[in-house]
Amino acid sequence: MKLSPDETIFWEYGFININLTIVTTWALMLILVISSRLITRNLKVEIHISRWQVILEIIVIMINNQIKEIGLEKPEKYIGFIGTLFLFIGLANLFVIFPWYQPPTSSLSATAALAISVFLSVPYFGIGKKGLGGYLKSYLKPTFMMLPFNLISEVSRTLALAIRLFGNIMSGGMIVAILLSIAPFIFPVIMNVLGLLTGMIQAYIFSILATVYIAGAVKIKAI
Repeated sequence: MKLSPDETIFWEYGFININLTIVTTWALMLILVISSRLITRNLKVEIHISRWQVILEIIVIMINNQIKEIGLEKPEKYIGFIGTLFLFIGLANLFVIFPWYQPPTSSLSATAALAISVFLSVPYFGIGKKGLGGYLKSYLKPTFMMLPFNLISEVSRTLALAIRLFGNIMSGGMIVAILLSIAPFIFPVIMNVLGLLTGMIQAYIFSILATVYIAGAVKIKAI
């Protein structure tokens, strides 16, 4: 039993390799790009719209509402990043219904990359809102003595994001594999259903935490 898709290597040259994590990540990205293109190419403002547009509008409205509830007043500024995080992680975890599939979110390298993207987005949106000087001053509040602790907080929460997502998805895959060897016709079906639910919850939690961190950076009260 392979614990991580990183262990499946398709091509390797020195320290550079293409493993299953990279392949599935790029495949998911391609699916999202193609799907978004197909769904949005014929958007209408009429009363009668396609079912795909209805689904798309429901997803966008739900994400916008969640961003507003966190405290970000103009969700259209952030939905591109936060919405993509949610859709990618959700789709990556949703595909566990296929028996041959290993989600890239069960790889620490993939979850670390997602966490780093959140880590970089915080100063990006913070500087965009407050300016470079205003954003850097936030590390000195409530007193300059808090600077090292604020910096440690930035790094530690990034690590927590990566490890939380990685641990939950990987452990779920391990449980399914163990139960498959014990009772191949009963438990795996149940665990796959629970795995789908857990995967979507993890996508939601990751996106919400990213929104909270961004809200804090732009000096808007977060819950």
